[in-house]
Amino acid sequence: MLMILFILALAVLFLLILKFKLEPFIALLITSFGLALAVQIPIAEASSIIAEGFGNTLAGVGILIGLGIVFGQFLAKSGAVEKIAEGILSITGVKKSPAGLALTGSIVSIPVFFDAAFVILNKVIKSLTKKTGIAKITFVTALAVGLIVSHSMVIPTPGPLVVAENIGVDLGIFLMMGIFVAVIATLVGGYGYGMFIGKRIKTEEIEDEMEEVQEETDERPNGKEITKSLSFGLIALPIVLILSNTVAQLFIPENPLAAFFAFVGDKNVALLIAVLVSLLVLKPYIAGEYKVQFNKSMQDAGSILLITGAGGAFGAVINASGMGDYLIEMMTSWNIHILLLAFIFTQILRASLGSATVALVTTSSILGPQVAELAVSPVLLALAICSGAIGLSLPNDSGFWVVNRFGNLTVPQTLKAWSLGGFVAGLTGITLVYIMHFITIL
Repeated sequence: MLMILFILALAVLFLLILKFKLEPFIALLITSFGLALAVQIPIAEASSIIAEGFGNTLAGVGILIGLGIVFGQFLAKSGAVEKIAEGILSITGVKKSPAGLALTGSIVSIPVFFDAAFVILNKVIKSLTKKTGIAKITFVTALAVGLIVSHSMVIPTPGPLVVAENIGVDLGIFLMMGIFVAVIATLVGGYGYGMFIGKRIKTEEIEDEMEEVQEETDERPNGKEITKSLSFGLIALPIVLILSNTVAQLFIPENPLAAFFAFVGDKNVALLIAVLVSLLVLKPYIAGEYKVQFNKSMQDAGSILLITGAGGAFGAVINASGMGDYLIEMMTSWNIHILLLAFIFTQILRASLGSATVALVTTSSILGPQVAELAVSPVLLALAICSGAIGLSLPNDSGFWVVNRFGNLTVPQTLKAWSLGGFVAGLTGITLVYIMHFITIL
């Protein structure tokens, strides 16, 4: 019954958005309350669960979204994103630029959380669309899939790190094999599938996107031109700051400097520092007053924050319904190969709970104690779990709405690009795991 209600809830959500043209924020709240009542959660408790889910989601990404929009706005208005696009194109070439962006996302997502990384790199997409003529949805797919693959598979990202600890694998081997699988999965799901889906976007939609990019370009000043080194330096600044914390915690956890790096490397502080630096160094390259840019940024942030929080509220109701416990009982009773079981179980948790990290932690916590009896490589089991967390992001995932709004996509386009693109990458990952498994048993 829980599975039926979950499927019905998604159907209602899609119906409200696609058929009745309700704003996703309102549709998500209606569906959240409806699902809560359907699973017999008391109405007063349902309201509290929804409010907590909304607040907890924004507690994690709210500041990031606000600062990220400001940061991206200044990079865009200064011409920095054009220089970044030129740098990427000079390495990959025009035809392979989506592959370059996919791999860039895969690298960036190792130290940086998905939401922050997508916000920081999103502005590059519009410039690449204008310069290459490749459909924007191709670049959105490439970037989003590249980010989520590493977020789900490569340590020291929190989810994969917990998987490694629960399964008991050697971190060095897991890191190397994780990078190997992540790169191939990114190229197949991000670049390959992105190019495939991009060719099926209507010409009118591409032209509309191109006009939007041209309008932004026309607003930029024709005076002093920003350099490539400064452009790349600014976009790398928050990434380097966040990475400094990761490195410090790994190599000098007891050193007093670790506390300093923990502060400047906090994702919110790092992005705030990047915004402050951009205010100082980008002034010669931006026409008009900063106040105008801030006002525009805050307008963009409002709707994104509401939708992101509502997506978290929907996920909170699903968690409170007991669906996770039911899935555990159901999946463990299936008589299928353990690697496939790990992949399917994690994939279902990923889709139903809307969180890759929760899916990784839950599955590895269940299978970790049993690893000695499973007669399978612990590293391959860990990679199978990580592969399952990559795809099938649905509207109960806040990341779905971040990609939807920042990518300027419709809901159907988001499902085709983001949800299915990640699923293709996940299938690629589990296929590689099975290839390595068969090689080891030969």
